[in-house]
Amino acid sequence: MGGSDGSAGPGSLGYEQARDELIEVVRKLEAGGTTLEESLALWERGEELAKVCRRWLEGARARLDAALADRRPDGGDGDGAGEDDSAV
Repeated sequence: MGGSDGSAGPGSLGYEQARDELIEVVRKLEAGGTTLEESLALWERGEELAKVCRRWLEGARARLDAALADRRPDGGDGDGAGEDDSAV
């Protein structure tokens, strides 16, 4: 089993690759017709792929947040709360 199906390890996958493989894993599980052992292996692979996708998305979110923070002249969080409190 482990990797003999030609799938790449989770660390070397890009987001789209991991997402596409995860979709295929879900399809196979939903279709049924697999043994318990095969189903467990698919489930474990799906969990790994979901983690890869989550890491990619978290990284993308961090990059977007950093880029948006760099564009703000005040360097604040941009929610507008408390901006005029010092004038009181």
